[in-house]
Amino acid sequence: MKILMVLTSHDELGNTGKKTGFWLEEFAAPYYAFLKAGADVTVASPKGGQPPLDPKSDEPDFQTAETRRFNADAAAQKVLSNTVQLSTVRESDFDAVFYPGGHGPLWDLAEDKHSIGLIESMYAAGKPIAFVCHAPGVLCHVKSADGKPLVAGKKVTGFTNSEEDAVGLTNIVPFLVEDMLKSEGGLYSKVDDWQSYAVQDGLLITGQNPGSSVATAGVLISTLDAASKA
Repeated sequence: MKILMVLTSHDELGNTGKKTGFWLEEFAAPYYAFLKAGADVTVASPKGGQPPLDPKSDEPDFQTAETRRFNADAAAQKVLSNTVQLSTVRESDFDAVFYPGGHGPLWDLAEDKHSIGLIESMYAAGKPIAFVCHAPGVLCHVKSADGKPLVAGKKVTGFTNSEEDAVGLTNIVPFLVEDMLKSEGGLYSKVDDWQSYAVQDGLLITGQNPGSSVATAGVLISTLDAASKA
């Protein structure tokens, strides 16, 4: 079982002068879940090397057992600091792809031709694709084989408008994940803010917020397990 994790390389939070990047919990929790499941994990990013961590995600209020484990895990930190360049990644080398969120992906991965192509080719090859929190935003230009938006007519979730409003970035982000998924024809659903929620529609798996990371990773693992036994 080979899983590719794709992280952002973007570190500027619009024109605020503040930093962004990937959200630590959304990487750490799935990463350890995948390792526990016996997966071979590769981590990629558009620029390769060390991806930018959203500094807020490493603050005490946002620590979890998995983030604390990561911060004490030299081997995991080495993996993170040496991400492969996304343009060199081939769909044929992996069984699934997982995109952690953070605000960074809305700027780079959403517009990245290599990311778009990878997702389209993974899906066309019958391989599961998973996205959590802001990461469903990277689907904004992804198409199905028929040329329609990939999310059109499919059950999806992602960071809600009210959650974005709660963190004060509604007018900073390039677009709102909830609005984009709806506008592209996705059958969007959500639960109360900050509650864990993961949705699956065939090969497409999405999670609502950082607290949905474990659930989203779990659905992906179950999907791969089922496929291996089929």
